[in-house]
Amino acid sequence: MAVGQLSAELPVTRPAVSQHLKVLKEAGLVSDHADGTRRIYQINPEGVQAIHSYLDQMWNQALTGFRLAAQQIAQSDKQAARIESQEET
Repeated sequence: MAVGQLSAELPVTRPAVSQHLKVLKEAGLVSDHADGTRRIYQINPEGVQAIHSYLDQMWNQALTGFRLAAQQIAQSDKQAARIESQEET
């Protein structure tokens, strides 16, 4: 899709769209080619797959950390309840 087409659909200026596309291109998320005086941009599937994999890994690590923390808290609560129960008897 050309920059002009993209900017027509967005509430930002054409130069702003160009700047964002430049960043996305540098990140490997889009590619472009010349078509006369226009630049045609398209999504780079390999770049999108790489960021998808990174986010999957990040979320898996975060969720594993959360699960471990929750298990530790549950274990501590059980131990505290046992001690409290023993003190009452």
